[in-house]
Amino acid sequence: MVFRWDHMNEEERQKRIGDPTAAIRTPVMAGGLFAISKAYFEKIGFYDPEMNVWGGENIEISLRVWLCGGTLEIVPCSRVGHVFRKQHPYSFPGGSGNVFARNTVRAVEVWLDDYREYYYQSVPSSRFVQAGNLTARFQLKKRLECKPFQWFLENVYPRLKVPNPPGLASGEIRHGLYCLDAKSQSNGGAVELITCHGNKGAQDWVLSKENRIRNNDFCLTVPKPVPGEPVVLNHCKPEATEQQFELSHHKKLIKMQQYDLCLDSSEGNQQLVVNRCDFNVLSQHFKFSRIY
Repeated sequence: MVFRWDHMNEEERQKRIGDPTAAIRTPVMAGGLFAISKAYFEKIGFYDPEMNVWGGENIEISLRVWLCGGTLEIVPCSRVGHVFRKQHPYSFPGGSGNVFARNTVRAVEVWLDDYREYYYQSVPSSRFVQAGNLTARFQLKKRLECKPFQWFLENVYPRLKVPNPPGLASGEIRHGLYCLDAKSQSNGGAVELITCHGNKGAQDWVLSKENRIRNNDFCLTVPKPVPGEPVVLNHCKPEATEQQFELSHHKKLIKMQQYDLCLDSSEGNQQLVVNRCDFNVLSQHFKFSRIY
């Protein structure tokens, strides 16, 4: 998520016919130059203190202002000076790219609600970014009685076109207290069932419209379509039938699209295999966090 300039919509243009100096409502601000009441800045929680250096904080506070009862305006006739240094007198821990990614993910996780998946779909590497503890930010969101991101799309930036869902399902694939985990990230690597940790990364999956269950560039793969065959990771390949799955039986079974074989944990929680589909077998019940 980055700031960019855009043209005014027709409603804003009409408002300014009689007064071209009138303030312009804006969904977000560039960040370097803005004015805010000290009391209001304190009321809405200042900047996120867990963000590092700078980058992404302008998006976060813009969303927070709108969603928590405020407005954000560009004042055409204002004059603000901004002196740029030749070089930064400070450093970015781990590099500016890592700092910006972490800051942005903190904003995404707190303010985008279920729309966060669109961000992760467009920036897949962000799934592996550790955002840190967000408890205080969610407490602030609750205390300020902030609106959901859907309200922002409908009332502040209706011109923002939301793409179609990123796939058929996404998020964790839960099996009781356990989640599918792709930590091996290698061809032929094991797919394990380990305790759900809620930090995305190797436990964040997408069932794509091409019917592949993917984590980053790797897809669930069944090398041989026979009962008892272990499920492994392989690089995603177009039209590979051994990588095509669908949700079946009230969306509780994950079935190979071309075969009557379903994911099964019957070999124990550390081993994922396929077996003949049977809704009555609880070891074949899995659940995506989000189904579209």
